[in-house]
Amino acid sequence: MSWIGLVLAILGIWLALKVAGFFLKLLMWALVLFGAYWFLAPLLDLPRPF
Repeated sequence: MSWIGLVLAILGIWLALKVAGFFLKLLMWALVLFGAYWFLAPLLDLPRPF
């Protein structure tokens, strides 16, 4: 493998980790918003999920 291939492989791994981190953060924010709605819905007379 040439040095260009090695650099591209390292760059691809780094970008894959960045994308995975972004989706995990997005998932955590979705869970936080769902939890907030779950607890605030009865207080605001909104329909409770499930």
